[in-house]
Amino acid sequence: MQEIQTVTPSKTKSAFLKAAPNALKRLFGELSQYRSALLLIALCFVVVAITEVMLPALMKPLLDRGFSSQYPHYIWLAPVCIISLFLVRGIFTFTSNYLLSWISNQLLANLRQRMFDKLLTLPDRFFKTTPSSETLNRFVVDAQNALQSAAETFSTAVRDSLVIIGLITYLFWLNWQLTLIAIVIVPLAAWITRLFAKRLTTLARGTQQMNVELTKSVLEGNEGQRVVKLYEGYTYEKERFSAVNQRLRRLAMRNTIAFAATVPITQIIASAGLGIVIALALWQGQKGEFTSSYQSLTVGGFASFVTAMLQLLAPLKHLANLNAPLARMQAAAENVYQFLDQASEPDTGQQRLERARGHIEFKNVSLRFSDSATDTIGPISVIIQPGQTAAFIGRSGSGKTTLVSMLPRFIEPTGGAVLLDGEDIRTLTLESLRSQMAMVGQDVVLFDDTIAANVAYGALTPPSEEEIWQALEAANLKSFVQTLPNNLYTHIGEGGSRLSGGQRQRLAIARAFIKNAPILILDEATSALDNESERQVQESIEQLMKNRTTLVIAHRLSTIQNSDVILVLDKGQIVEQGNHAALLNQNGLYAALYRLQFGQAVMASHPAIKLD
Repeated sequence: MQEIQTVTPSKTKSAFLKAAPNALKRLFGELSQYRSALLLIALCFVVVAITEVMLPALMKPLLDRGFSSQYPHYIWLAPVCIISLFLVRGIFTFTSNYLLSWISNQLLANLRQRMFDKLLTLPDRFFKTTPSSETLNRFVVDAQNALQSAAETFSTAVRDSLVIIGLITYLFWLNWQLTLIAIVIVPLAAWITRLFAKRLTTLARGTQQMNVELTKSVLEGNEGQRVVKLYEGYTYEKERFSAVNQRLRRLAMRNTIAFAATVPITQIIASAGLGIVIALALWQGQKGEFTSSYQSLTVGGFASFVTAMLQLLAPLKHLANLNAPLARMQAAAENVYQFLDQASEPDTGQQRLERARGHIEFKNVSLRFSDSATDTIGPISVIIQPGQTAAFIGRSGSGKTTLVSMLPRFIEPTGGAVLLDGEDIRTLTLESLRSQMAMVGQDVVLFDDTIAANVAYGALTPPSEEEIWQALEAANLKSFVQTLPNNLYTHIGEGGSRLSGGQRQRLAIARAFIKNAPILILDEATSALDNESERQVQESIEQLMKNRTTLVIAHRLSTIQNSDVILVLDKGQIVEQGNHAALLNQNGLYAALYRLQFGQAVMASHPAIKLD
């Protein structure tokens, strides 16, 4: 098996450099729509900060007067004040936390809704180039980290900054000389914190990318479990997951080291400042020189000063701890806004089409990918009349699906134009254009919902139960649904897992029936079915094709022999076209493909016959 490879942060550096600019600024800008709640939260933080200052302020009168018989009322006044202080602090802390959580969850819901709205409008190429695990990770992990960290950062930055300002103000009031010495630790601690911030941000970005790899491994292990079991892929999958898992563990440990080192270093610097202040205070006190700005500093005043300084350690620690959530928030916000900044598929059309006749023309259509020097498709010109069935066949990679995908504008041609009823489809709104089409493909997409919901999904307006039953009957599925305990309201499981392949196909056909679109696209609709299921589905398809312009992409030539026109593609060009009989008479590529599929039985009884 091939060597296990993992994505390291260095490999993803260039991708992150292209991330949405000013991600943090945009994220905090999201908070502006909740100004009233934020003002109330700020008011709560101010009250909490005042209670922080009040605690050391109570120490001075408590120690100076509380132990004296001259103030007997302190016996009940002191505990009442302390209980009241913490009661007020608790009420305003709860209120601020509740409001902040409400804002955070509201923003998270809005952000995810915007992301999902964006997902539905992204062009086809996005889904071909972006792993589903990466998209899923942005919804589940990145959005959560961005908003959760934003709330945590805002709360800590505002609340603890106010506490620090309040305590330093109180310290200046007690003794401004010693306070000046004490606050020297603040810029030094900030400088230390800044050193670790860059490292934590880099690690957070690497962790985000490895989370994507982890999600991808789990998804592939879940979806490919039968292949893993059948081909004994246990060892390979275990090793692949282990490589990602261990890489994620190492990143987590590096993040822990950087994060854990910030706090003790900050506290050591703070404690050194505190030690110097205490030494100077004791030295001045012994010499009788230690006075405050308003009176001689008593034992209570000194205890109050030291208590206030000790209380500075906690908010300083909290501010130092902001590095980790800030790093997570920046990495997550970059991913989220990079996703939201993706260009939606262009919808520049202004015209609306009520119901198309079904006249389709590919006019000198060509397609060249940005990294290619030559055209992949075309130039191709072909006209399909209303009500005709046009089949597109060819070897794998000949361009059949790509060409047909231009009609609903899943793919935009780089040259020429696709016309519907004589109108360039680019002049039509996407909603108007796609309302004219229904599609049934090989890989049927069904939703984890009821049969009724999946059929009604195709209706342009909410259908009645009777209309749903009619669609099921037209798709030869009514009798089966009637045998189910809940009939129309039976849940079919994820992707229709509770149905057989043929039943899933016929449910998709019922969805196309109820839409009643004038144009039908069939993409290998029966190629994955057994003979009996194919027969049943083919009957439903023939019913669906009546009075509709139908474009069929097929490998099985037995399903397209009655088509009005068969277009044979090879290397992005139409090399043959005509009906079945005419193409066989040409003895070209179509005839060769026909002999390849249908000649095997003949060869078994006539060994002398050889394929060209």
